[in-house]
Amino acid sequence: MSEPIRILIVDDHPVVRDGLAAMLATQPDFAVAGAVGGGVEALRLAQALRPDVVLLDIEMPEVDGIAVTAALRTEQPTARVIVFTAFDRDDQILRALQAGAQGYLLKGTERDQVFRAIRAVHAGQSLVEPVIAAKLIRRVREEATALTARERQVLALLARGLPNKQIARELGCTERTAKFHVSSLLSKLGVANRTQAAAAARERGML
Repeated sequence: MSEPIRILIVDDHPVVRDGLAAMLATQPDFAVAGAVGGGVEALRLAQALRPDVVLLDIEMPEVDGIAVTAALRTEQPTARVIVFTAFDRDDQILRALQAGAQGYLLKGTERDQVFRAIRAVHAGQSLVEPVIAAKLIRRVREEATALTARERQVLALLARGLPNKQIARELGCTERTAKFHVSSLLSKLGVANRTQAAAAARERGML
């Protein structure tokens, strides 16, 4: 029989810690290695216990969960981190994942989903629940379609009805570069031609 997955619980609410510990104890392949209420204590205990998975909140006193995640990635790279929090702001999700979290779950997630996430990250996979994945996809799409400063300049010139040659002259670039910026602009706006681009930009308050 393989060794159980050793889990460290990090949450500043005792009721949450106790509830998680009791819930995880129902699984024969899990072992709660420890439970603490703050980031500083979590890092100290992680060094001593060497848990396989760290289940932690974001909002905690002294050192938050994102800082703990980043520190663990450096000090104990074999530990897998799952953020378990009530917060679902896009910036926090991205920061947690960028810091090295392999999973992101919201409090209120069904227990079977929590079990699945722990087993998945322990196996080297990543797991975020659907509502979080949807937020990430939306954020990526928004960033992918955001106009650069140069594209905004091109949009203003395009809206004045200038052809690529004049746009290039205004920007001090080659006509080929101007054409590239116009094509990128049309793609991001989701339109087929320059007239539609100008109309779409006005509708969206971009001009």
